[in-house]
Amino acid sequence: MSTYLIGDVHGCYDELHSLLQQVAFDAEKDTLWLTGDLVARGPGSLEVLRYVRSLGSAVRMVLGNHDLHLLAVFAGISRNKPKDRLTPLLEAPDADELINWLRRQPLLQVDEEKKLVMAHAGITPQWDIETAKMCAREVESVLSSDSYPLFLDAMYGDMPNNWTPELTGLARLRFSTNALTRMRYCFPNGQLDMICKDAPNSAPPPLKPWFTIAGPVARDYTIIFGHWASLEGKGTPEGIIGLDTGCCWGGTLTMLRWEDRQLFIQPSNRLQASEAGETTPAALRSE
Repeated sequence: MSTYLIGDVHGCYDELHSLLQQVAFDAEKDTLWLTGDLVARGPGSLEVLRYVRSLGSAVRMVLGNHDLHLLAVFAGISRNKPKDRLTPLLEAPDADELINWLRRQPLLQVDEEKKLVMAHAGITPQWDIETAKMCAREVESVLSSDSYPLFLDAMYGDMPNNWTPELTGLARLRFSTNALTRMRYCFPNGQLDMICKDAPNSAPPPLKPWFTIAGPVARDYTIIFGHWASLEGKGTPEGIIGLDTGCCWGGTLTMLRWEDRQLFIQPSNRLQASEAGETTPAALRSE
C-alpha cells in the first residue's frame, strides 16, 4: 500500500498514465493524491476527469483555480478560452455527470495520521488548521449546493485580501477560494497579494512567497501544494513541498511516493516541441 502525490495534471492524460505505470499504481490498494488543476491547457482534460472519477475512493484530490474556472464556463458565467482546450470536455455526452462530480470535490485534504495537508495553492500563514478546514468546508458546501452558480459568479476578484473571522458572505468565500487556489505571494503580515505573478526571487519587496512566512499549519504538518509551475518544485523550506513542475508547458509531471519520499518524473509530451524552440513565456506559466 503506497501513497502517491502528483502535481498539476492540466489535461496531460498520457503523461499521467505513463507516470502511474512507472510504479504499477494499483487502485485496489494504493492511494493517489492530486494537487488540483486537473484540467485546461493540455489536450486530455476529458480523459483525465473520466479516469480520476473512475478511481473512486482511491483518489484524494483538491480543486484548483482552473477546475473552478471550468465550472464557471460550464455554468455560462465565464468564457471558454481556446487556449484551455476544454471544448471536447464541454461537449462530451457525460459532461453533466463529470461537472457535477467535480463540483463536489474538496478544496483541502488533511491526513492526521500522516500529518499531511494538501491545498492547490497552499495554506495562508494567517490560518491555523481548524480555520483552514472550516473555510474550505464553507466553500465546498456552497459548491455542492444548488446555489453554486451564484458563488461562481462572485468568486472572481482579488479582494478582500486579509483574513479576519469577521468576514462574511461572498467576501469570505472569495478570500478562502483565493487563499486555497490562487495564492502565491503575501505581505510580511500574511496579507495576500493577488496581483504579482513574478517568478520566484523576482517579486518586488516587501512581497514574499507564502511558504517563507511562518504559519501555524507548517509547524505541525507537511504541506503539499501545486499551482506554481515556475517554482519547478524547488526553493521551498523543509516540510513544504511544491509538486507542479509545468507538464503542460513542456516540463514534467512529478510524483512523490510518501512512504520513502522517492520522486518519479514523467517528461511532457510537449518536451520535443520545447527542444525545437517552441518555448512558453514565464508569465504564461504563472497563470
